[in-house]
Amino acid sequence: MIPIISIVGKSNSGKTTLIEKLVPELKRRGLKVGTIKHDVHGFELDQEGKDTWRHAQAGVDTVVISSPQKAACIKKVDVELTLDELVCQFLTDMDIVLTEGYKRQDKPKIEVYRTELGEEPLCADDKTLIAIVSDTKTPLNVPHFGTQDIEQLADFIIKRFRNIGSKDAVQLFVNGKQIPLSRRFTQTVLHKTISGMVDSLKGTEGAEQIRIFIDEDA
Repeated sequence: MIPIISIVGKSNSGKTTLIEKLVPELKRRGLKVGTIKHDVHGFELDQEGKDTWRHAQAGVDTVVISSPQKAACIKKVDVELTLDELVCQFLTDMDIVLTEGYKRQDKPKIEVYRTELGEEPLCADDKTLIAIVSDTKTPLNVPHFGTQDIEQLADFIIKRFRNIGSKDAVQLFVNGKQIPLSRRFTQTVLHKTISGMVDSLKGTEGAEQIRIFIDEDA
C-alpha cells in the first residue's frame, strides 16, 4: 500500500513550509515522494491565450501537455476525486504521498500547530491524528515534534509505515481505491496469469510494467 499522510492545520500554521522541509529529507532516504494540494476554492493552471487554454475553451474534457522534462494533465471532473482516486490515477509510482489539507478525509494526519493561532489543535478529537509538529507541547497523546525536527519526523514516518518504499509487484485498484493483496499466493497467481497472457501478444516483448483497465459498463 502507498502511504498517504495528510499535513493539516489552521491557515498560516506552516503546512507548506513543513512539506518543503520534509520532502527533501524523505528523498534523501531514497523515496519517491508525491504531493497533493487541496484547494477548496478551485484553481486555474491555464494562462489565457496559451494553446492549452484554447484547447480547454474548445470544450475538451482533458488536456495533457508534455515536454522532455515533465508532463501535466488538467482533467474536468463531475465530483471531487478522493485521495485514493487521485493516487490511483496519477501517483501509483510513488513510495509515499503527502497532502496539504484534506482534514476531513480518513487518512493518517500530522497537524502543524502554533499557539498563536488558536487555543487547541484542529484535530484534538480526530482518531487519525498520528503526530503534531508544534512550537509547544499539547495534552494530546501523540508524538510531538518541533518545527525543526525534520530528521526525527522522517524517522517516525518510516518506522510507522514499515514497508514504505517496498512496493508489491502486483497492485490492485478497484473504483479508485487500492485493495491490499496481503497473501503472497494471490499476488503470485495474478502476476503469473496476467504476465503469461500479455507475453502471448505481439508487441509486448520486454514489458517491465503492465496496466490493465477494466470498465464494467463498457
